Amino acid sequence: MSAEAKSPAPLHTGGCQCGSVRYAAFAEPRRVGMCHCRMCQKAVGGPFGLYAIVPLAAFKWTNGQPSSWASSNIAVRDFCAACGTPLAYRHVGGDTVDVMVGTFDDPARIVPTYEVGREGKLAWVSTLHQLPGKTTSDNIGDVKMAAIVSFQRPDRE
Repeated sequence: MSAEAKSPAPLHTGGCQCGSVRYAAFAEPRRVGMCHCRMCQKAVGGPFGLYAIVPLAAFKWTNGQPSSWASSNIAVRDFCAACGTPLAYRHVGGDTVDVMVGTFDDPARIVPTYEVGREGKLAWVSTLHQLPGKTTSDNIGDVKMAAIVSFQRPDRE
């Protein structure tokens, strides 16, 4: 590739809620999975973590840098220090980054293919699809919905 050649376009982009930290993935995830272990539950504040495993060589922070915390002797978790969004999980010395699926600009394209940490899986997770549901507008009403001013950065660059 010549010095004047452009970098390839990313296949996926994403970032935190406030936009301080953004990333690009230049390869499809190797795998996409959910982890039910207690450490992941606490790290994401939810019943499981949902991760897209991307080769480090095909991943780049494009705006800002995340803060990091070693959650164990083998793993580091990346997050936005400004808004707190959990962004990624990395094995120390590994060649991949496990990107939080909810932080992708188009998370519908990142489909889970496996799950691990089943010893920590909360029994009610398997019944979530049976719960009654509403849209956000149906839940709070159109008037309140129209009055919301979001400070969350829109998806995309």
